[in-house]
Amino acid sequence: MKKLEIRGSAFSVGQQLGAFGREAWHARLTQTALWKTVTAMKAAEQTQYMRARVQSQYPLIWQELEGLAAGLEASIDEVFAWNCRGDLVRSTSDGCTTVAGRSAEGKLTIAHNEDGFPQLRNDCAIVSIVPDEGLAFTSFAYPGSICGHTFAVNEKGVVNTVNNIRALHRPAGMPRQILARAALNAATLDEAIAILTAVPRAGAFHHTLGQMGDDRLFSVEATGTGCSVMPLREVFAHANHLIHPQLDAVEQVITDSSGSRQQRLNAWLKTQSQLDDAAALDILSDRHDVALPIYRLSPHDPDEENTLATAVFTLGMMEIDCQIFTLDRQKAALRFGKNEVPFLKEEKC
Repeated sequence: MKKLEIRGSAFSVGQQLGAFGREAWHARLTQTALWKTVTAMKAAEQTQYMRARVQSQYPLIWQELEGLAAGLEASIDEVFAWNCRGDLVRSTSDGCTTVAGRSAEGKLTIAHNEDGFPQLRNDCAIVSIVPDEGLAFTSFAYPGSICGHTFAVNEKGVVNTVNNIRALHRPAGMPRQILARAALNAATLDEAIAILTAVPRAGAFHHTLGQMGDDRLFSVEATGTGCSVMPLREVFAHANHLIHPQLDAVEQVITDSSGSRQQRLNAWLKTQSQLDDAAALDILSDRHDVALPIYRLSPHDPDEENTLATAVFTLGMMEIDCQIFTLDRQKAALRFGKNEVPFLKEEKC
């Protein structure tokens, strides 16, 4: 797993992210049907509305997007549309699975499978960013995208893992990836929730949130037509479709993979009263369903998704431990310890 360290202005941060993703953007992303569909909508009224809202409400994130386009050597119109892909189309190739709970010792665990285009396996990175303005953070990064919509932890110890929701209705509003990036500047869980549930918003995401020094965990389903914030008191699992009873009426696409993973997770939950890092990694490596497993490696995955990385966060009152696993499920590719966010000191595994 690549590890990047970035500092600078909002534009410079974006530019360095763009340079990192440039080869993959031109050689692989622009060849996908999703990219062609989304960028064909770059001049659409909906896209222009979202652009104006971002420029007005989040000027630093807009500068980051402009820097991203410069680093990619790509059009800002296409780069912005790509970062609004889940707002413009109902189904994108990023699924993901998350589990969360408490150990017998009272520590919090949030663990997440980041599922995306398999052709990008060698083109992603763990990036630590210290911007001139805003909070520092460490995040999984895709080429061509700003950070925040995968898994991340910021300098205040706020952990956010994100699952795609394929909502049918995506009204005019703030793009979901912009809100996810904005939430990286949250100093508290309550502030993160306020940002993620702000209206108006366009596309839908699920967020699992925790913070070092706070004994609370939250599941947040945020859509353009309503949001649900659920405190987590028991072991919880989510496979990238809406499951909160409060949002039963929201129309969505549930793919076969998403449905199968949630069904397997629900059966697993019946056996779990507590959760530690070993149990979390075990279920996120599960291949019980040969055709539609939780841990996804098939080149013929029906959603064009494979598990690219697994993050296991353990949060205590004074410390954070984060392990990142890739194809080797026994040995972490990266491990970050204690209070060293965002430039978490890498330990040899």
